[in-house]
Amino acid sequence: MSKILSYKDLIVWQKGMTLAEQVYLITAGYPKSELYSLTDQMRRAAVSIVSNIAEGKGRESKQEYLHFLAISQGSLTELETQILLSIRLRYLSEIDAETPLSLCDEIGRMLNTMRTKLKAASQLTPNP
Repeated sequence: MSKILSYKDLIVWQKGMTLAEQVYLITAGYPKSELYSLTDQMRRAAVSIVSNIAEGKGRESKQEYLHFLAISQGSLTELETQILLSIRLRYLSEIDAETPLSLCDEIGRMLNTMRTKLKAASQLTPNP
């Protein structure tokens, strides 16, 4: 197992980038009337997921990292909800939603695991 030197080494960030890319591709086919509403919201949520993982990794303390991972988790659930709404509105088929929803689930589990481990580690060692 290699040492994590950068946020780019985090598998959760890499999967988040894949999800963000998929969201941009999916929403490119949404109606133009959604450009400044659902399309924009989905893209912002997807970018927020990876941005907060990266920002948290770059912070000084475990507590700050936990805070940004929590924001990332919130953006993830926001995006998942928006994908489900897209299915209901028939902007996205259930088949086309399978991969992004699966990634949402996987990233969510990874973020939960990271947060649990960071919380445990922060209780064992004081922050600098």
